[in-house]
Amino acid sequence: MNIQQQLPHEPNAVSRRAFIKMVIASGAAVSASAYLFRGPTLIGQGSLPGAVERLMTLNVNGQMRRVDVMKQETLATTLRYKLGLTGTKLGCDRSECGACTVLIDDVPHYSCSILTHTVRARRIQTIEGLERADGTLHPVQQAVIDEQGFQCAFCMSGFIMSAVGFLKTNPNPTREQLAHGISGNLCRCADYDKILRAMMRGAAYMQKTTT
Repeated sequence: MNIQQQLPHEPNAVSRRAFIKMVIASGAAVSASAYLFRGPTLIGQGSLPGAVERLMTLNVNGQMRRVDVMKQETLATTLRYKLGLTGTKLGCDRSECGACTVLIDDVPHYSCSILTHTVRARRIQTIEGLERADGTLHPVQQAVIDEQGFQCAFCMSGFIMSAVGFLKTNPNPTREQLAHGISGNLCRCADYDKILRAMMRGAAYMQKTTT
């Protein structure tokens, strides 16, 4: 008799892909249950000494947003993956390219290098928050469209946020001043001349709206 016929049938081994899916699903379920079933008394309690509060409120684009944040989580991660504000791009993820630039209290910052829990009491503005209340674009956004000041446009939201922040301090810059003001942002396509022309037009548009 064939020995294989005497052995009981063994189920097929779990594939590596299926195993990874099960691990991810179980981890998500545990995390979700911990978030959903935390009691009201727990929510109202302050953090323990030396601990960082996870459930916090952020002032983003003029709205108070409640979000669950890990202590090591960067602002770029929170904005993109927790709040769905994907206009903030992740390029280098190490403070070199500027694609993730947002305004914090009207000052440009690389959001990939700021821990979310450190900006709880501050005003955060992303590219999505530049649109005016009547639905019109910010003058710098409109200038980028009018000048076609981009190529692939991956870096553009960062450039716009840097320019808007700079123009708050110097609303009527020379080309050289504006170039220096947005020099912390990089364009992979090296389309700097078009970008700078667009930002200069944006400054001119802003001058018209204030006169």
